[in-house]
Amino acid sequence: MLTLLVDDDNFVLHVLSHQLEHIGREGIISYTQADLALAYLADNPSTIDLIFCDLQMPGMDGIEFIRRLATVDYSGALVIMSGEDERILHTAEKLARAHHLNVIGHLIKPSSLGAVEKLVAKVSDLRIESNAAPGAYSSDDLDNAITQGQLLNYYQPKVDLSNGKIVGVETLVRWAHPKDGLIFPDMFIELAEEAQLIDTLTRVVMRMALEHGCEWRRNGIDLGVAVNVSMDNLKSMDFPDYVQQTLNETDYPASHLTLEVTESRLMSDPLATLEVLTRLRLKRIGLSIDDFGTGHSSLSQLRDAPFDELKIDRGFVHGATDNRSQRAIFEGSLNMARQLGIKAVAEGIEDVSDWNYVLSTGCNFAQGYFIAKPMPAGDIAEWLSQWQEFYTRLNDDGDRQPGAIQ
Repeated sequence: MLTLLVDDDNFVLHVLSHQLEHIGREGIISYTQADLALAYLADNPSTIDLIFCDLQMPGMDGIEFIRRLATVDYSGALVIMSGEDERILHTAEKLARAHHLNVIGHLIKPSSLGAVEKLVAKVSDLRIESNAAPGAYSSDDLDNAITQGQLLNYYQPKVDLSNGKIVGVETLVRWAHPKDGLIFPDMFIELAEEAQLIDTLTRVVMRMALEHGCEWRRNGIDLGVAVNVSMDNLKSMDFPDYVQQTLNETDYPASHLTLEVTESRLMSDPLATLEVLTRLRLKRIGLSIDDFGTGHSSLSQLRDAPFDELKIDRGFVHGATDNRSQRAIFEGSLNMARQLGIKAVAEGIEDVSDWNYVLSTGCNFAQGYFIAKPMPAGDIAEWLSQWQEFYTRLNDDGDRQPGAIQ
């Protein structure tokens, strides 16, 4: 596969090309004009798996290039470069991700060899997803997938930062499509909400998760299980009774279950939602506000609802070591959680810098690819048997990557 470099500065292109060749990256194509690079990509869509793109260019600038890049169905990795303020770089990254591009990071010019090598190493870690585009599936497709048992649960461990102990796992649903392969939830959760299938989907996912939790307990592995629930689930007044009934039927302890409330939609019936949340907490079920700081989450919900855990979104965690704004938001969220007397989870720990930074803040728990990628239920036991060794080495030399055992 080839690498495409787009920058109006020939010297920058020369240096970056040399750095990429030094780390073994071959097949480098350079353009000083974004429109020419885009034309090449449109004619050769399957030959490029990595693009480095500058933001400040005459003619078509990097922001327009990013928008146009999405229209040619580019599915490889993207690195954004600039000598501009880092806040502009982060905004550009968000725009690119909003266009469903695989942004693996950014470079502040002039680039160092170490920074380039670190980014290139991420290319092979890009998750393999279905080739289907958003909107490719109908409500009937999803309904059939639920009734035909095509939903699978994957689990991502959550670590206690004070001692490295694995305290639980987050349940992440996948759709095992018979033709398109493994489909991730961002391709069908919104569809489930719009088609009023989210309640059925959530109940299927929850029962599977509790059954797996019981199986782990029978094998001597005592893990908490977290399940994502939508605001649409929480307006159903019988939802707490269903959860209790499923706990009774699977014999899984209520105190080991946490429901992570995701806010892709606004709370349509606040009174009913607060009643449901309160009834769940009275049953000793944990409640976590997920992706705090994004979506529709707000301080008023922390004030009014009985959450006992706050998950700080990866957008404020990954790369916070080098970003003052992210650090300010992360530490502000963490301090607020402490003052409210609830636990905090740092999401999106992707490298040793993230790990060391979050560890230094005294945050309670951590989760992310650096620790472990989501995995099938059957892989948890083997992963756990190796985790302590990696955690020990991490403490010894500070540069190990536990996630690499996947």
